Amino acid sequence: MTNLANVSVRNLRIELGANTVIEALDLDVRAGEFVVLLGPSGCGKSTLLHSIAGLIDVTDGSIEIGGEDMTWADPKDRGVALVFQSYALYPTMNVERNMSFALRINGTPKPEIERRVKRAADMLQLGPLLSRKPAQLSGGQRQRVAIGRALVREADVFLFDEPLSNLDAKLRTELRRELKQLHQQLGATMIYVTHDQVEAMTLATRMAVMKGGVIQQFGTPAEVYARPENLFVATFLGTPPMNLLRGTLQADEGKLWFRGPQLSVDVTNYAFKGAPDLTRPCVLGVRPEDVRAGGRGAAQQEPLKGTLTLVEPMGNHRVLWLDYHGVQIASIDQDKAPLASGAPVPFEIDVQHVSLFDEAGGERL
Repeated sequence: MTNLANVSVRNLRIELGANTVIEALDLDVRAGEFVVLLGPSGCGKSTLLHSIAGLIDVTDGSIEIGGEDMTWADPKDRGVALVFQSYALYPTMNVERNMSFALRINGTPKPEIERRVKRAADMLQLGPLLSRKPAQLSGGQRQRVAIGRALVREADVFLFDEPLSNLDAKLRTELRRELKQLHQQLGATMIYVTHDQVEAMTLATRMAVMKGGVIQQFGTPAEVYARPENLFVATFLGTPPMNLLRGTLQADEGKLWFRGPQLSVDVTNYAFKGAPDLTRPCVLGVRPEDVRAGGRGAAQQEPLKGTLTLVEPMGNHRVLWLDYHGVQIASIDQDKAPLASGAPVPFEIDVQHVSLFDEAGGERL
C-alpha cells in the first residue's frame, strides 16, 4: 500500500548554466496533501518538481522525503513516481505491460504485479483496455495509462508535471475530476505543476504561486484568491483578473478612505497588516464579482457610474467591461437584461472584499 510521506525543501538553490533558476526556496508539503505549484512559463515550477524527483542536481540546499535526506539520492531510491506531460508509453507493449514494466524490471512477484495493475486499472477505468496498444487509445486514455504506471509503484509521493496540458478542454475537465477523486481514494502525497489556474484552484489542498523562481504565496486556494499577498498574485489569479485602481489613503472625520480619481471607498474596517501609511501611493484591488453592476446593493452611499464598452457572455454569467474615467473595470453580472454598448451603468464596490497594495513594492497592506 501507499505510504504517506511529507516533503521538505530547505534553502534550495538551482543553477542551470549561468542562470539561477531557483534561489533560497523553502517548501513544506504535509503527508497526504495535494500541493499545486502554479505560475507562468519559466517561473521554475517544473525545475523544482524535477529536483524533488532527483532528475536535476541541486546547487545548494536540501530535499527531505518522509523525514529522510534525499538531496543526493538516486531517483529510484526516493520513493517518488513521476507523471510527465508526454505520455512516454512503449508503443510495442499493451496497456498492462506498460503499467507493469517497472515492476517486472525490479523483480516484483507476479501475483503482486497482477494485484497492483488490477487496482490501478479499476481506479482509472482501464480494465477493458489492458490488452490494447497505445496507438489504439485516445489521448485521455494514454494519459490514464501514464498515471496508472505511476500508481502501480505505490510510491510515497506522486509528482505530476503538467499532465493534462496536451488534452482538449473537455478531457482536461474529466481527468481533473478523476485526479481529485484518485487523491481522495489514495490519500497519497501529491505535488502537481501547472500554469492553469482552474486546475490549481480545483485540485489543490494548498497552492504555491511562483514567479521568477520564488514562491510568492503558499496557502489554500480560497486564501490565495481572497487575500493575495501582492499585485502579481492578485492579477495572476482570476478570470478576468482583479480590477486595480490607483490612489492614496486619507483620514477624514474618524474614517479611513481610499481616494482615487473620482472615487472614494471607505476602508475603515480593512484588516491592515500594519499601521497604514497615508503618505505612500497605493492600489485598491477588487475582484470582478465584487463590482456590483446596477447599484442594487448597499456597498456604498452613492452608486458610481461607468460607461459600458463590452459585454462578454459566459453562459451562466456575463462580464461587463465598464469605462470609469479612463479606467477599465470588469464586473461579473448574473442579470440577463440586454445592455447596449455605450450605455451608462451604475455600479458599487463591495468594500468587505477589497484588497490594498503598496503601489511601489506591490505588497499587500
